[in-house]
This record gives sequence, structure tokens and C-alpha cells, in this order.
Amino acid sequence: MSKNSKKDSALSVSSGVPQPSSVNKQAVENFRNSRKQIPSVDVFMEGLKNGNRAMLSQAITLIESALPDHQELSRKLIGRCLPLSGKSLRIGITGIPGAGKSTFIEVFGNFLVETGHKLAVLAIDPSSERSGGSILGDKTRMETLSADERAFIRPTPSGGTTGGVARKTRESIILCEAAGYDAIIVETVGVGQSETTVHSMVDFFLLLMVPGAGDVLQGMKRGIMEMADMLVINKADGDSLSMAKRAKAEYSNALHLFPLPPSGWAPTVLTCSSLENRGIDSIWEKIGEYKTFAERNDFFTLRRSEQSTYWMYQTLQDGLKQRFFNNPNVKKRLEELKNMMKRDELTSFAAATDLLEKYFPDKTME
Repeated sequence: MSKNSKKDSALSVSSGVPQPSSVNKQAVENFRNSRKQIPSVDVFMEGLKNGNRAMLSQAITLIESALPDHQELSRKLIGRCLPLSGKSLRIGITGIPGAGKSTFIEVFGNFLVETGHKLAVLAIDPSSERSGGSILGDKTRMETLSADERAFIRPTPSGGTTGGVARKTRESIILCEAAGYDAIIVETVGVGQSETTVHSMVDFFLLLMVPGAGDVLQGMKRGIMEMADMLVINKADGDSLSMAKRAKAEYSNALHLFPLPPSGWAPTVLTCSSLENRGIDSIWEKIGEYKTFAERNDFFTLRRSEQSTYWMYQTLQDGLKQRFFNNPNVKKRLEELKNMMKRDELTSFAAATDLLEKYFPDKTME
């Protein structure tokens, strides 16, 4: 084939119009510019003081972030909020699976807002051990309460934290109080873990039970029973009403076997029906009696002071742990030691000592 015949061929392909890039650079730039910037501490404070729920939600997201810049900003925000906090009643609620915690909290919460309170519910969801994702969504389980402007509900994955309490729940309480919420409910996972963590951040600890759970009572940890300031038998309605009355007597007798708690308050047992909205007012009345009792003997103030000390130590432990594992020498040596342990060349105790000496070369840890 000659050169001319190839040029004149109908099968030849022209270069055509240059195709645009598959990436719209202008759209990307517009998206970057339109992304919401993190507000300043002053903007956060103004929103919180005005009771802006969206701003409160964004502030909690900020303190939950692990990014160093976000952590620094959250520390400043918490510092500004501290003088405005401490004026709420903090209530921890836990219970066995199937006790109806979410239904109870919605009915109880509706009662509180109808009686003039601003309520914040920090509902801790179970988390996937692999993904860390939240399994349940309390906003879908508390539809009526979440739609009320006087209530704020924040479902948070527990992230595997002991007791089902998210790492930053206490800081979230401070933010909610700064936003004017005078009643704070912390709902725990309630699947058998230690509830010490939630007990260390609330004023009143409520354990929710169901009728006919005598076997569950036998299997429950004594510590949870001892921490409870009140036991509530939920679902006391219909055919379960007589069982609820028997359960109340059983739990009351069991509590009498325990010594009085440091507060001097004798834990009480009540019944209620979330379904029929009965007994809710009595529960709130009894909580009010506890608050008055604890304030008169100064235990209310003492407990909060002890909680602050406890959380100072917890923060120190978290900070030391984070700095330790982020130390370059520790990171490098850790992989070497793990391989040595796999080959049975080193014990775990010797490996730990080696790492600590890398972080504390002067052995001041002794």
C-alpha cells in the first residue's frame, strides 16, 4: 500500500478534539472551598449559650476526634465551658438486655421536658469489635423525644470502652451543661460489663430490671447491685403486674443484705410501666429525695470532687498511654520484640520491661 493510498483511506483516524480530564478540577476546588470550617472557640461558646443543638452536636464530634489539632481546640473549649457546668443532675441508667431502657428513657424524658426541664441523653450504643461501628441507633428508638426541642439525644458508639461508656462522655456532659441542660441521662450498654465508669461520672445510678428475672439477679455482679441508688422494675403491667410486685419484694430483701453505701442513702425499689406511662412521676420524686438527702450531708459535693480526681488520673493514664505508643523508639522496638516473642526468644514480661526502658532510659519509672 502506497503512502497516498493510506492517507486517502476512509479508515484513517483523525486526532479529533482533545478530551477533557475525567476530574473536574473546578468542581473539586469548589467542594474544598465549600467544606464547613471548624468554628472557633468563641463561635462554639456563643452557639452553646444560645442552646443551638446543631452546634452542641458539632462540639461533641470535635472532642471525640483523635486529630491533634481537634484535641487542642477541644481542650480550650472544655476549659471555657467548665465555669458554666456542674449545675445539672446527672443520672446513669443501666439494665439487663430486654429491660426496655430506651423505651423507659423516652417516657421518662418526655415527663422531664413536660415538667420544665432541658434534657440531654447520652446514649451509648454497642459497637462492633471489628469496625467500631454503632449497632443500634437511639434516635430511631426515641422518635418522640428526639423531635422535642427541649431534648438533645446523642447516640455514641462505645468503641469497646469498659462499661459501655464512650471515652469522651464526661466531656460531653460538660458541654451539655454549658448549653443549659439541667438533666443529663447517660444510658449504658448494659450487657454485663463493669459499670464503674458510668458510676464515676453521674450523681444518681438507676438499675432497670424486669419482672420474673430472679435468675438474672442471682447471676448479676454484686458490684452493680451495690452501685445502684435505685432499682426500677419496668414492664409492671398486664399479666406481669403480679410478677413485678414479687420481684420488688425480692430485690428489696436482697438490697437489705448489703451495707449502706457511703452516701448513707438506702437504695429503694420501685415499679413502673413505660408502656402505660405509670410510676414515672414516683421515680423522679424519689430521685429528688436522694438529691436533697445527698446535699444535706454534703455527699453530693464530695462525690463530684472524688469524680474529678478520678478523671484526672484517667486522663493522665490515657495521655501517658498515647504518648508511649506514639514514641518513635517504642514503635520501632515494639515490632522487633513481637517477632522475638513469636520465635519464643523472649517472654512478654521481658518485652514489656525492654519497652519501658526505651521510653524511660534513665529508669526514673522505678
